[in-house]
Amino acid sequence: MPRRRQRHMVGSGSDGTEDSDSSAEREQTNSSESDGNMPKRQRLTRASTRLSQSSQDTPDLKRAADHDESPPLTPTGNAPSSESELDISSPNASHDESQAKDQANRDSDKDLSHRPKRRRCHETYNFNMKCPTPGCNSLGHLTGKHERHFAVSGCPLYHNLSADECKVKAISREKQEEDVKGQEENNSRHATRHQTPTSKQSKYKEQVAEMRKGRNSGLQKDQKEKHMEHRQAHSNTREPLLENITSEYDLELFRKAQARASEDLEKLRIQGQITEGSNMIKTILFGRYELDTWYHSPYPEEYARLGRLYVCEFCLKYMKSQTILRRHMAKCVWKHPPGDEVYRKGGISVFEVDGKKNKIYCQNLCLLAKLFLDHKTLYYDVEPFLFYVMTEADNTGCHLVGYFSKEKNSFLNYNVSCILTMPQYMRQGFGKMLIDFSYLLSKVEEKVGSPERPLSDLGLISYRSYWKEVLLRYMYNFQGKEISIKEISQETAVNPVDIVSTLQSLQMLKYWKGKHLVLKRQDLIDEWKAKEIKRGNSNKTIDPSSLKWTPPKGT
Repeated sequence: MPRRRQRHMVGSGSDGTEDSDSSAEREQTNSSESDGNMPKRQRLTRASTRLSQSSQDTPDLKRAADHDESPPLTPTGNAPSSESELDISSPNASHDESQAKDQANRDSDKDLSHRPKRRRCHETYNFNMKCPTPGCNSLGHLTGKHERHFAVSGCPLYHNLSADECKVKAISREKQEEDVKGQEENNSRHATRHQTPTSKQSKYKEQVAEMRKGRNSGLQKDQKEKHMEHRQAHSNTREPLLENITSEYDLELFRKAQARASEDLEKLRIQGQITEGSNMIKTILFGRYELDTWYHSPYPEEYARLGRLYVCEFCLKYMKSQTILRRHMAKCVWKHPPGDEVYRKGGISVFEVDGKKNKIYCQNLCLLAKLFLDHKTLYYDVEPFLFYVMTEADNTGCHLVGYFSKEKNSFLNYNVSCILTMPQYMRQGFGKMLIDFSYLLSKVEEKVGSPERPLSDLGLISYRSYWKEVLLRYMYNFQGKEISIKEISQETAVNPVDIVSTLQSLQMLKYWKGKHLVLKRQDLIDEWKAKEIKRGNSNKTIDPSSLKWTPPKGT
């Protein structure tokens, strides 16, 4: 967030207080300018004399002048636009000023460590940010205590209020809180264990009961029409009209709760724990796991500002509370992703999901993936893509392990557009399984594939590890004398560019006598083979015979 520029006062001390000699000098200068009979040379001489005297007698003023090395400011607070705004008509004055400045520099070098620091404003705003509510100018705050807001939670317009109304409500709330606090202090002095309500408390209780009598009477016809017109005009960009839905007492309680929540969010923003425009989702409850998020994801504002999201692990619907999630899970009939199951071996399955046929599921999957991916930009335009979702099955259903997406018709033969392994399944071999499965599909299509760039940090590490393993396995099984990169690419479906970059990183590619030679480093091959033996027969490998899939002809 850019800092606000701190404007410096001409002739002011470094602590922000105006020097008395400087102010007197300006008053004298103004009065002298208004006197038309005094010659200009005489005025300048007196001014230069006062300046030279002040340079010898007031070291604080010298340090203040040295503290700000920027050009002197004009009465409007901006730097002068031309030399005509500075008084340089007197050679004597300029000479005296240069001497005073040199003396001030020498004095300030001695006492630099004792110079008072400038005070910073406790509250900063990024004026480039705007409230997402249409038609809002970001002025005012729901709490009535701040001049600006940048989120819907603090927008007066979203809550169908004005900035002035919010300030008036804030004053009335403070008075009520002071009255309640005073009553509690008086009651605590004479409190007993079985104290009966006071007459004032009984009267207040009767008033509340009277105010709540008509809260369930419903809306009248004209009120219903007003509410419907408001909803049709503003849709989800404004809060629904709350007047006449319940009693004034309950509505005021709700407004107080809104203001208090908005104030808490504003405190977090000032402390730097949250920033404007950032997604405030910190954790998600996903199945039996609670996951900390890594990046921003463009969930709707009403969900993003909650800080914690509840997601169904089967249909990926997102909810606001645990109660809503519990009710949803009781009636959710999904136990696996939609689409066709194209691979199954043991408990591992892969489902092919068409973004055009299952649009909502794929959009929710992309929003979920963005919480853990930095470079992902696809959220809603999912129709041109196929999603391959890997799951692990148990007696409760097929649990999401990870997925990758690919274009139905890729001009550059990308076999992966986006790939993700869920955090709870990372470092268990599932990432390499997803990559291997994508290259298996490329082999069936008889194409050479490569992932779409840019790759995330973890994605790049996974792909380099996979390419290294594929090349070393090929070298181990190769029995010929001459190795061709083209033949390696055709057999493994890995792009030649990726093969060359991997060979260079392994120092297995050498240029000699005008030719590129591939070196067979036996030490690396032996090291890879030892790891394979130690790993044993792991089930974290893709079996081509378990694939039941034919390439789509066109969608």
